[in-house]
Amino acid sequence: MRLLLDTHTLIWWLVGSPSLSGPGRSAMDDPENDVFVSAVSTWEIATKHRLGKLPIASQIMQDLSAVVAEQDFISLPITPRHGQTAGALPRTHRDPFDRMLIAQAMLENLVLVSNEQIFDAYGVARLW
Repeated sequence: MRLLLDTHTLIWWLVGSPSLSGPGRSAMDDPENDVFVSAVSTWEIATKHRLGKLPIASQIMQDLSAVVAEQDFISLPITPRHGQTAGALPRTHRDPFDRMLIAQAMLENLVLVSNEQIFDAYGVARLW
């Protein structure tokens, strides 16, 4: 399976939070699965940390790229096609970070690991 982590899923994995679902944790831990982290998630973490909305991220803020690589996760860049698709999505969900994750999941055939039920309105595969 090819997984794309929602930002909260990535954070919860990195800090060992019990908030991460059992099925999500198992899928991420399965060496047969490819686990992707979008550039939009690192952007969201950095932005929210800077604004003081994500103090839990202090421990991972030194070098998010290295943290992602240490987990053997695959970095997923944002392409112009991702941007165009995210911008064209219906306004069911307004969060620009989430809209990018939805577009990337659609275009790259990825399963979103997220507790966000609103993603289901876009027809993407979601695991929680």
